[in-house]
Amino acid sequence: MKVALVHYWLVTMRGGEKVLEAFCDLFPDADIFTLVADPDRLSPKIRRHKITTSFLQKIGGRKHYQKMLPLMPHALESLDLTDYDLVISSEAGPAKGVITRPDALHICYCHSPMRYIWDLYPQYMAESGLLARAMLFMAAPGLRQWDVTTSHRVDHFIANSDYVAKRIRKFYRREAEVIHPPVEVGRFKISDGPKDFYLCAGQITPYKKIELAVAACTQLNLPLVVIGDGASAKLKQSAGPTVSFLGSVSDAEMERCFSECRALIYPGVEDFGIVPLEVMASGRPVIAFARGGALETVMDGKTGFFFHEQTVDSLSAALTRFEADNSMFDPAAIRAHAMSFEPDRFRAELKKSIADCVDRQSRKTPLERQVWDKSA
Repeated sequence: MKVALVHYWLVTMRGGEKVLEAFCDLFPDADIFTLVADPDRLSPKIRRHKITTSFLQKIGGRKHYQKMLPLMPHALESLDLTDYDLVISSEAGPAKGVITRPDALHICYCHSPMRYIWDLYPQYMAESGLLARAMLFMAAPGLRQWDVTTSHRVDHFIANSDYVAKRIRKFYRREAEVIHPPVEVGRFKISDGPKDFYLCAGQITPYKKIELAVAACTQLNLPLVVIGDGASAKLKQSAGPTVSFLGSVSDAEMERCFSECRALIYPGVEDFGIVPLEVMASGRPVIAFARGGALETVMDGKTGFFFHEQTVDSLSAALTRFEADNSMFDPAAIRAHAMSFEPDRFRAELKKSIADCVDRQSRKTPLERQVWDKSA
């Protein structure tokens, strides 16, 4: 069985690319297709596969792919997948829109339907510059139609969380199996004891609502360390003297901060959210907004606290509660919970799901199952 892996774009190594690595483990001979790629920023595991890019690569897409949103449907449909029996698309930007053979099996692992044309469209419009806002305004209606239409090219959806499965049902009217993504929890360790600071970590984008953590810690005079690129001058100016912005840090420094923080503050709505589990694997609790993927990873009162309104006052109340009594949190128990999301679990669940799909498809077409026999 010839296998193709389709990923939206390969310009960095984040959560979606870690999932692609797991696909590479299952299918070491698979070819990879993507809109654009920057090989210098990819892991050796991904680079050893044959990577085919779209025409966007030749017109500056590697650096400016975000500005080429209207061209992405054309670029995806130009990729030639006629030789492949099994196609697995990794969807967060557009990826599932590739055209496959009628008898091929197409499985989509969906990290998220495209946020910027669906539920977060108003927020992206409000935060974008004039030119980007005009482009998105013109392109979004057609992209939504194309996105819904291409959902019917997929034989089986797998969502990375219940939250994403509900969004798939809402936007595409399709059901999705849920398999939580792999988290490299084994690389994190419990430290001797926490230091006196709270933590926010990750790329700073509007929907992550880092400004709530900055405002709450400034108001309560609590120490906060913010890791990640993207902090605006306005955000830094709003911060009090107890807030520090470290920008991008090394893996070693990040792991140290994870294990030594008092708690991670997680005020945004994520489709799943890997950082909270990495912090929990370090034995530290999470104070999270009670919506999105956090509801599937954080256990209220056991591995962290929830706050229920996305406001400074609600977060401040949760921090005050944590300050009053955080002795209930056992680092070993928090880490044990996080370990249930380790990569072997993901690979086993994914392999079973794909094998079941191949079995169902084989009743209609003669797809071979030799790949599964070899990897058993």
